[in-house]
Amino acid sequence: MKMNSSGAPFGRVLTAMVTPFTEDGAVDLGAAAELANDLVDLGNDGLVVSGTTGESPTTTDAEKQALTAEVVRAVGHRAHVVAGVGTNDTRHSCELARDAESAGADGLLVVTPYYSKPPQDGLLRHFETVADVTELPVMLYDIPGRVGIPIDHDTLIRLGEHPRIVANKDAKGDVFAAQRVMAAADLAYYSGDDGLVLPLLSVGAVGVVSVVGHVVADRIAAMVSAFLAGDVGTARDASSDLVPVIVGIMERMQGAIAVKAALDLLERSGGGPVRLPLIGADEKQREQLRNDLRAGGFEL
Repeated sequence: MKMNSSGAPFGRVLTAMVTPFTEDGAVDLGAAAELANDLVDLGNDGLVVSGTTGESPTTTDAEKQALTAEVVRAVGHRAHVVAGVGTNDTRHSCELARDAESAGADGLLVVTPYYSKPPQDGLLRHFETVADVTELPVMLYDIPGRVGIPIDHDTLIRLGEHPRIVANKDAKGDVFAAQRVMAAADLAYYSGDDGLVLPLLSVGAVGVVSVVGHVVADRIAAMVSAFLAGDVGTARDASSDLVPVIVGIMERMQGAIAVKAALDLLERSGGGPVRLPLIGADEKQREQLRNDLRAGGFEL
C-alpha cells in the first residue's frame, strides 16, 4: 500500500553504505555484514546498498545481488534494506530490480538515467517501467549535478501517482523546489545532501539518505528526532556540530574515498581499498580528514 508523505516508508536515517573490498579487489561480504551491523547499532534504521557511495558503477550484477542478500541476512530484521538498481539502461535496471527483490530487499533506489539526457517523458516511462517489474516500493533519486538532468516538477508530480513510487531522494540543492513538489505530490522526501537535512526537514522531508551517517548516524538521528519533536534549537545546534564532518567527507574529496579513509582512521570495518577509477586517499588527504573529524568531536 502506498504511504503518504507524512510517513517514512524506508525509515528516518539511512546511510548509503560503502562496499568493502579485500586487498585483492574482491567484494568482502563478511566486512559488509559487519559494517551493516555497525551502522544499525550507530543509529541507522535503514541502509542503501549498491548506491554510488557503494561504488555501484564498478560492481557486477552478481556482486550487487550477493551484497543485498548478505546485508538483508545481517540486519534485515532490524532495518530497512534498500537496493540501488538505477542505470541508464531501462532493461538493465529492471533486471537489477528483480535481482534485488529475489535477494530480499525492502525497496529500490532508482537514480535518474545518467549521461544520455533523456527527455522528461523518457524519464517518466523509465521510472514507471522499473517500478512495474517488482512489488517493491521505489525511492527516486534526483541528482542533476551527477546525471546531467533534473527530474522536473511536473514529472515528479506524475511519478507520485504511481502506486509503488513512494519517495524521492532529493539532491537537487533547491529547497523551494522540493517544497513545491511535497505540497502537490504524494511523495515522502529524503534529503540526499548531508548539508541540507535540516532545511529540508523544515519544509516537510521525512528523513535523510546520508553518507556521513557512516560515522555520525547517531547525531543525525538525534537531530531528526529533536526537530520532529519541535525542539528546533537543539536540532539547529546538532546540525551546526556536524559541519566539520560534512566538510571533511563531502567537500574535500569523493564520498566513497573519504568514507573508507574515515573508517580506517576510526579503526572500523568497511574501510580499505576502492576500485578504479577511484583511488584511495593519500596521506595529505588523510591528515586533513583526521583534523576535520577531530573538529567534529572525534578523538583520534
